[in-house]
Parts: sequence; structure tokens; C-alpha cells
Amino acid sequence: MVADALVYHPSVAHYLRYVATTIGRDKLLRTLQYFSRFYAWYLFRTNSPARVIAPFEAIKKQFGLSRKVMRLGKNVEHFKAAAVAADGKNMDPVLKYCAVGRQLGYAMYLSLDAVTVLDAAGIRPLASAKRLQSEAYRAWFAGLTFSVVAGVYTLWQLRQKEQGVDKKDGEGVVESKKLERERAATNLQLISDLCDLTVPGSALGYANLDDGIVGLAGTVSSLIGVWSTWKKTA
Repeated sequence: MVADALVYHPSVAHYLRYVATTIGRDKLLRTLQYFSRFYAWYLFRTNSPARVIAPFEAIKKQFGLSRKVMRLGKNVEHFKAAAVAADGKNMDPVLKYCAVGRQLGYAMYLSLDAVTVLDAAGIRPLASAKRLQSEAYRAWFAGLTFSVVAGVYTLWQLRQKEQGVDKKDGEGVVESKKLERERAATNLQLISDLCDLTVPGSALGYANLDDGIVGLAGTVSSLIGVWSTWKKTA
């Protein structure tokens, strides 16, 4: 009886829908990867022995490689999204250009990242792997920058709309609540993008950030991704 209650519980069905998605599994692995990056840094800074640090270094490396393999072919999705955004006729011009720039940035990042998979896995060394990975990070940084610009612009638009809403009116109250939800979602995405910027920004030397900051920022953005994907699979 108890077993049946657990097996058929809605939460179990929700969990199964979540782990059935590639992005759901990726976000979980990403959370563990970046937390391990932070924790390995923390253990090193507190003079912990190498045998204690080694497992977290291994998680960071192996989960990073697993995610790299899981991303293969995902560049096509972003190229298509860029084409769809470019064809959008009713979009705000600023948001349209930001959407195209963001998707092309992500597509180029994933394309270049895919070329380095065999080298990263130790299957076939590639002399230009380091340079290609740097170019991939530049593309990712560009895509994230477009996303941040779109987020800031969207918040400005929402603020302008809120000023014209009459909260004393019934329809105005409904519209106000709708704008609040949109603002919350935009803020959450903006926080995620800003956290993600620390990864390519640090790798490219744009910012002098240690593994502790990058690991924490990556963990935060990963948890946001886990939560967002969990909501979508509800």
C-alpha cells in the first residue's frame, strides 16, 4: 500500500518527466560540476590534503566532459532559433536583434565546442583545440551579452508599461500582476546570465576571478536552470 502510494505519487511522475529531458539532466550535472569547482577551490585555500580535493577535481573535469558530449548537435537548435527570430515581423526591433545575436552566439559556441570534444576526451589530440575553445568562449560571451542587453531593455519596457496602468481599475490590477510576473521572470534570467558571464569572462581574461567566484556563480545559474526546467515539466 505504501509502495503504491510512493510509486504513483505525482512527484515521482514529475521527477521522471524532468530526468527524461536532456536539459534537465544537464542542469543537474552542471550544478554538481560548478559546486565541485567552488568546493575544490575552498578546500585548497583551507590547506586540505590533495586526497580530499581530488574527488571534487575529478567531478569538475568528468562532469564537464559529459556535458560537452551531451551538447553535441545542440548548435542546430540555436541556428534555427536565430532564423526564426530574424523572420519575426511583430517583434520589438531591439529584442529582435538581441534574440538573433544571442542565438547565433550560442550556436557558434556550441559548434566550436563540438570540434574540441575528441581532444577533451583524449581520443584524438587537436593542435588548435585551445584556440578553438577560446573562440568558443568569445561566442558564448557575445551571446550572453546580447541576452543581458535584452533583459535590461525588457525591464525598462515593463517599467514604462507599469506607469500607464491604473491599479484602481479591475483590468489594471490584472495587468499589473501580469507585469509583475514578467518582471520576476526577466530578473531571474538576468541574474542567471550575469552569473554565466563569469565563466567565459574569467577564461578569456576579461575579469580576474578565481575558481571560488566562478564556481559559486555557476552554481547559482545552474540552480536557476534546474528550477526553471522543473517548472516547465510540471
